[in-house]
Amino acid sequence: MSTSPSYALELRDLRKSFGKSEIIRGANLAVQAGERVAIIGPNGAGKSTLFNLISGRFAPSSGEIHLHGQRIAGKKAYEINRLGLSRSFQVSNLFTRLSVFENIRCAVLWSLGHRYAFWKFLADLDDANDRAEQILEMIKLDKKRGVLAMNLTYAEARALEIGITIAGGSSVILLDEPTAGMSKSETKRFIQLIRDVTVGKTLLTVEHDMGVVFGLADKIAVLVYGEVIAFDTPDAVRANARVQEAYLGSVLAETQAAAA
Repeated sequence: MSTSPSYALELRDLRKSFGKSEIIRGANLAVQAGERVAIIGPNGAGKSTLFNLISGRFAPSSGEIHLHGQRIAGKKAYEINRLGLSRSFQVSNLFTRLSVFENIRCAVLWSLGHRYAFWKFLADLDDANDRAEQILEMIKLDKKRGVLAMNLTYAEARALEIGITIAGGSSVILLDEPTAGMSKSETKRFIQLIRDVTVGKTLLTVEHDMGVVFGLADKIAVLVYGEVIAFDTPDAVRANARVQEAYLGSVLAETQAAAA
């Protein structure tokens, strides 16, 4: 069976073991270009491990990962990034002593062809400066451009993280729990921000907030014990008896109880 280049991202019988513990157990997933996919599942299902495999932090024990038809399993994280895949993390990873603008400018340099050169001044790189300004407007931090990253609010820091993730122009974006720790109003604004900045891109996000999942995703992949047991539209996943039994029923019940 050949791999279709029409898929932005494809996982084939992907497995990852740590010692005798098999965390990812033959995961299969095929994501079309431009789709927004939420990956859900109980704690310990392997969601973060799956992201680490896709982004190159971990090498798979076996199986295949393809990015736009090109095999990337086993490649280093920076190599995968340069092929068009970028990710954010649960914990913000910023240059805290640089300004918001400087953080974004650092992120755009490689994609614009700039390499290390001691005789160049960043202030003279008009293309990098212009691109950084565009991204600041997209993530609604243009008025905070001169603020040090350490002085941002939590939501602002997460927005900056999103900006850094998209700065290199990657076509496939992975976001790991992007709204974790946010208030309801912040979450609502952040969902719209994610929608805006990922237009035309393929998005995979790990989320526990079902409101975010059903409000953002075109499709939902349900990961249970290292296997994708369902991959379909939100309505179809919500109605899937196997998903309800394994995970979603209890989560929805908890969500409804909390809202009551």
